[in-house]
Amino acid sequence: MTDEFAAVVDSVRERVTPDDDERDRLRAATERLTERTEAAVAELPVDADVLLVGSTARGTWLAGDRDVDLFVRFPDDLDRERLEEYGLRIGREVLPDGHEEYAEHPYTVGEFEGFTVDLVPCYDVEDATAIQSAVDRTPFHTEYLEARLDDEIAGDVRVCKAFLKGIGVYGSNLKTRGFSGYLTELLVLEHGGFREFLDAAADWHPPVELDPEAHGAESFDDALVVIDPTDPTRNVAAALSATNVARLQHYARDFLAAPREDRFDPDEPEPLSPDAVRGYVEDRGTTPVALRFEAPDIVADQLWPQLRKSLDGVTSELDRRGFDVFRAEAFADVDDGDEAVLLVELAVPERPRIERHDGPPIHVRDHATGFYEKYEATDAYGPFVEDGRYVVEREREFATAVEFLRSEALFDVGLGAHVATELEDDYEVLVGGEITALCPAFGRDLARYFSPKP
Repeated sequence: MTDEFAAVVDSVRERVTPDDDERDRLRAATERLTERTEAAVAELPVDADVLLVGSTARGTWLAGDRDVDLFVRFPDDLDRERLEEYGLRIGREVLPDGHEEYAEHPYTVGEFEGFTVDLVPCYDVEDATAIQSAVDRTPFHTEYLEARLDDEIAGDVRVCKAFLKGIGVYGSNLKTRGFSGYLTELLVLEHGGFREFLDAAADWHPPVELDPEAHGAESFDDALVVIDPTDPTRNVAAALSATNVARLQHYARDFLAAPREDRFDPDEPEPLSPDAVRGYVEDRGTTPVALRFEAPDIVADQLWPQLRKSLDGVTSELDRRGFDVFRAEAFADVDDGDEAVLLVELAVPERPRIERHDGPPIHVRDHATGFYEKYEATDAYGPFVEDGRYVVEREREFATAVEFLRSEALFDVGLGAHVATELEDDYEVLVGGEITALCPAFGRDLARYFSPKP
C-alpha cells in the first residue's frame, strides 16, 4: 500500500468512524428502544423476541448515520395476516408518531431519541433457506457477520461504504440499484480489506462470481454474483445493475492511480438554470422531448421499475418509428413536487410524411396478391415492383415524434401500469427549449444529464 493511499484512507477512516460519545448514545437509545418494544410484545397473545440487526448491530455504521433496524421475530407457524397485524400494532405502540411503509409486508418507520427506526416483523425460521418473507434472512446476515468482522475489517467496511456513497453507487433500492450494506460487508470481508477489494474490482471481467462459503450449484445471470453465505439460493448482488458494477471499476482504477479524499464526497452538481438548459439544447442540435405527469402514489421501489419500463417502452417505439433516440432518462420528485418525467433526446424528431413499406416477394402468390389488393385502391404510391417484390410508399401514421407522444398510440407501448394510469389522467409534452420548465424540480437531474460522468 502506497503512503499516499494509506494517508487518504486513514484520514477517511477517522472521520467516518463513530466516536465514543456517538457509540454511547446509540447504545443507550437502542437499549431503551428494545425495552419499549419488548414491553409491547409482552401484550400480545404470542411469543416473539426483539433483536437489533443491520449495520448498527454489526458495528459498521458511518459516523453521523442515524438509522436503526429493529426486528420483531415471530413463530414461523403464525399466519401472515397475524404477523402483519401484530407487527403494526407494536409499531404504533413503540413509534406513535411513525408511519407505515411497505416492502414485502408492512412495517413501521419512526423517530426515537433522534434516530430513524425501521421496526420490522419477521419470522423466526430455522435457517435462511426456510424463509417465508425476504426479511427473514436478515437476522442470519447479522449473525454471520458478527462472528467474522473484527475492528480492522469493520473500519475498512466503513471506508468502503463512504467510497461507494461518494461515487454514487451505494444503496440497493430500485432507484439506485447499487451496493447494499450487506453486500459491501461481504465484499470487504471476502477480499480482506478495502484496498484488496479495490484491487480486485479494478480487474474484474464480468460476470464475476464469489461464493464465500463454497455452496456451489446455483447459477445466476448477473454481472456480479455473491452467493449469500446463509442462503445458497440467493445472489446478494441481484439488485446491483451492470452499469454500477462498471462505475465501481472505473472509480476503483481512478482512485488507485490517484488517491484523494474528495472521492469519498458525493459530487452533487449545481441545478441548471433555464438559460443553461437552453444553451445545451441549442449547442447539441438535438430535440429533447419530455413527458411530465403526476408521479404515481406508490413506494419508490415500485415507482422506479415502472418508470424505467415506461421509458423503455416509449424509446423502443420511437426508435421503431424512425425517430432515432439519442439518449433518455427518467426523473421523479416524489418528496417535494410529486412529479415524474420521461425525458427523451431525439436525433431525428421528424420523418417524411410518407414511408416505404415492402411487401412479400411476388412469387409467394397468395401473400403477394393479398398485399396488392390491400393497397391498389388506396392513396398510397404503388404498389410497384422492385427487386422481385411489391412495394408501396404510404402515408406515415405520425410524421413527428411529438404527434405520436400526444396520441392514443402512446398507450400501446409497454408502460408501467401505474404510470399508464397517471398518463391517462393527464400529462404534458415539452419540446426543445420548453424543457426549461423542468428546472425548478429537476435542475440537478438535468445537470447530471447534460454533463454526464462515469
